[in-house]
Amino acid sequence: MTSVETSQSYKTLLSKLETITQLERVKSVLGYDQLVFMPKDASAERGAQMGALAALIHEKTTESELKDLIAAAVKELEGSDDAADAMRLLELEQQSFDENERISSALAAKAASLSSSAYSAWVEAKTNNDYASFAPVLKDCFDTAMELSTAKRGDKDVSLYTQMLDEYETGMSQARIDEIFSDIQDALVPLIQKVLDSKDKPSMDPLKGSFDIDAQKALCEQIVTQMGFDKTAGRIDVSVHPFTTSFSPKDVRITSRYRDDEWYQGLAGMVHESGHAMYEQNLGTSATSLDTALSMGTHESQSLFWERHVGLGLPFWKWATPLLQEKFPDQFSGMTAEQVYGAVNAVSPNLIRVEADELTYPLHVIMRYGIEKDVIGGSLDVADIPDRWKADMKSMLDVDVPDDAKGCMQDIHWASLAFGYFPTYLIGSATAAQLSHYCAQDLENMDEMIEKGEFAEIKQWLTDKVHCHGKRYKSLDALLEDQIGEKLNPKYFIDYLTNKYSALYKL
Repeated sequence: MTSVETSQSYKTLLSKLETITQLERVKSVLGYDQLVFMPKDASAERGAQMGALAALIHEKTTESELKDLIAAAVKELEGSDDAADAMRLLELEQQSFDENERISSALAAKAASLSSSAYSAWVEAKTNNDYASFAPVLKDCFDTAMELSTAKRGDKDVSLYTQMLDEYETGMSQARIDEIFSDIQDALVPLIQKVLDSKDKPSMDPLKGSFDIDAQKALCEQIVTQMGFDKTAGRIDVSVHPFTTSFSPKDVRITSRYRDDEWYQGLAGMVHESGHAMYEQNLGTSATSLDTALSMGTHESQSLFWERHVGLGLPFWKWATPLLQEKFPDQFSGMTAEQVYGAVNAVSPNLIRVEADELTYPLHVIMRYGIEKDVIGGSLDVADIPDRWKADMKSMLDVDVPDDAKGCMQDIHWASLAFGYFPTYLIGSATAAQLSHYCAQDLENMDEMIEKGEFAEIKQWLTDKVHCHGKRYKSLDALLEDQIGEKLNPKYFIDYLTNKYSALYKL
C-alpha cells in the first residue's frame, strides 16, 4: 500500500501547490505595500506587476497536470492509514479545480473587469447620491455573480444562493442561515426597543476629549501584544481602513486607524484585527489550503471573541482602565472601570453598519442578507432595493434613511460581486458567543484572568479548538460539534446580549 511518504504523485502535487501558495503570498505582499507604504505615483506600475503575477498564478492553477496528479494521488492513497490530512487536501483541491474549470475564461475576464468598473461607478453614485445611475451596474453585478455561481454549482442539488454562500461560509446552507437569523431577529427586535426606552443610559463622557495619536498607538500595541499577537511574527501599521494580511503564520500584518478626538475606535479596530491575526499565526505551516482558515464566519468569530467577549467586558476594563489613565491622565483621572465599560457598550441605532453598536449590528446584517437573498431568488428587483432598504431600517431599527448614499449604497460588497459575504459577520458573532461560553466552562477563572491581563490560556484554548485545525473540517458546524459538542447555536449569542444589556440598562 502506498503511503503519504512514498506517493510520488502526492509529492509532486504538493510541490506545485506550495509554489502556487508562495506566488499568492508574493501577491499579498504587493497588495499590503500598496495599501500601507507605496508612493501614490507608483499605482500604474504596481497594477502591471499585480496583473503579471495574477496571470502566472492563473496559469499554474488551471494546468491540466494538476487534475491528473490529484486523481493519481487519490488512487495511490485510498485506504492508507496515515492519509487523512492528505485525502482532505486532495478533496479541497479537486473541488477548487472542478469549480475553476467550469468557468470560461471569457466569464472570468468579464467578472474581473466588472468588479473594477463597478467600483468606480459605486464611488461616483455614492458621492452624488444617485442610485438610478448605479442600478444597471448593480444588476449586472448580481447577474454576473449568479452566472459564476451557476457554473461552479455544476450538477449539485443546492439552491443558487447556497452555492454563493459557500464561497464564504463553506457547508452552511441558506436554510440553515435562515433558521439561525430568524431566532436572532425575533429576540433582538424587542430587546433593542426595551434598551432604547430605558431611562438608565450610560454616560458617553469617557469617549470624549483630545487624545494624542502616538499615545493611542502605544496603548493599542501594549494591549494586543499582551493578548497574544506575536510581533516577532508580524507587524502593526496604520491604514485608511483596518485590516489583517497574512503572508504565512510567521508574517502576519495588522493595521488600524486613529482620530485625536476619540480613542475607542482605534483600540477596537486593533483588538479586532489582532483576533484575526492570532488565528493566522496559529494555523499549520504546510503552505497548502489545508492550513488556511475554515471560513469567513470562523475568522470573524476569532476577531469578535477578542473584541467583544474580552474587550467589551467589565473584567477587561478593570485591567485596561489604569492603562488609559497612564496614557491619558488628564482625561481619565478619577474615572472608574464601570464608567468606561458603560461608555464603550452604549446603544444608539445608526444608519451606517460599520458604526453600529454590538446590539444593533446584527439587524444590519440580517437586512442585507434578506435583500440579496430575495434579489437572487427573483422576488425583488434591483430597482426596488432603496425602498426595501428604507422599509427594513424603519421596521427593524426605527431609523429613517435620508438618502441612498447613507442607505443601500454605503457598502462596497455588492459592487465587488461579494454576494453571500454579509451573513458571515453575524455567523461570526454567534460563534464567538458560543466559544466564549464554552471557554468560560473550561477555564473557570476566565474573568479573573482577563482582569489581571493574563490571556495566554484563553489564546491557547482558541488555538486548540479552532486555529490549529485549518480546513480539516467541512463546515463550521462540523468543527463546533467535534470540538465543543454542538453545532452553531444562536442561543448563546441571544443570552449573552440579553443578560449584558438588561444589566447595563437596568431592564
